[in-house]
Amino acid sequence: MSSPLSFRITLALSLAGFSCFLLLYGTQPLLPQLTVAFGITPGSASLAVTAGTGMMALLLIPLSLIADRWGRERLMRIGLAGAAVFSLASAWAPDFWLLVAARAGLGVCIAGVPAAAMAYLGEELPPAERARAMGLYIGANALGGMAGRLLAAAVSDWAGNWHDGLLAVSLLGLLVAVAFWRLLPPAAHFRPHSLQPRQLFADVRRIYADPGLPWLFCTAFLSMGTLVGLYNYLPFRLGLAPYELGPAAIGSIFLLYAVGSWSSAWAGRQVARHGRQRMQLLMALLMTAGIALTLATPLWLIVGALTLYTFGFFAVHSVASAWVGHRAGPRRGFVAALYLSSYYLGGSVVGTATGWAWSHAGWPGVTAAALLCAGAVIGIAWHLRRLAQ
Repeated sequence: MSSPLSFRITLALSLAGFSCFLLLYGTQPLLPQLTVAFGITPGSASLAVTAGTGMMALLLIPLSLIADRWGRERLMRIGLAGAAVFSLASAWAPDFWLLVAARAGLGVCIAGVPAAAMAYLGEELPPAERARAMGLYIGANALGGMAGRLLAAAVSDWAGNWHDGLLAVSLLGLLVAVAFWRLLPPAAHFRPHSLQPRQLFADVRRIYADPGLPWLFCTAFLSMGTLVGLYNYLPFRLGLAPYELGPAAIGSIFLLYAVGSWSSAWAGRQVARHGRQRMQLLMALLMTAGIALTLATPLWLIVGALTLYTFGFFAVHSVASAWVGHRAGPRRGFVAALYLSSYYLGGSVVGTATGWAWSHAGWPGVTAAALLCAGAVIGIAWHLRRLAQ
């Protein structure tokens, strides 16, 4: 059983993960409304999501280096509060490109949080508690993503505009930031790391010479690309015949993130029983099967397929995240940033590129793009099956 301090650390960082995904993906169910409101294409509207994830991907590494040198708590606290403020600004943007700029600012603020949170968990918790805590943290990410999408969709449907949907998400993010400030204990095991270029380049060489870490970074890029691609463009499919669902009904699809939250925590526990390699391969196969089954026409089967996919995806992410932390060595924050930078860059690049597939080939094109990425994840998991723990 964890100590009261371990519980407080896990709760505080889970709230941070919840808030990051709450704010980052609040625009995703609103993309069809944004295309109408601003007279833009679905691919352009996706910038309301990928502007934030792209800035995160670009700044995770430099901000993680700052956190490695000067500490993690302040960066996380300021980041969560700043993200809520930028989200509030985006809620009332009068122009689409101002909205994109505000979402990019949100991404800049959030960039300081995930890598610092993963490193903080790795430093402050005993080794026996890390996999479980990481599973709970990833599960909180999933809950935050679900809550942001559902809240934005429900409020915008009720109010008749997208502004109020984003406003509701932003206010909740501000409340969570206040709770995080009060809960997070000071770090007891943080040790500053050098930012001298020679030492930094030596660390980079060591990280990329590791037989597992670069492949885990690729796993993050490819798997996150499938998540953003599927969930970005499924609302467009469900808004067309024969489904013709409204914003609230489409937003309810994101309830499936609750499955992802449960699977993250479950996968964290199963690693001790079955090993990282086996869990990663099995969950990658499940994720891929779910993607293929979304080609079905009946709505209930699409939802069932997305459930399988979501379960598999979050389990893959949970196992890979804990595995990265296990292999990271002394530059834990830097390695976590490289992993997460790959993760969010995949969401931005593949997520936006999937818009081209949707425009030219509809849902079969989206599925083909996602299957290509998921097949590569299976290949990587097969390659890593003999890697030492």
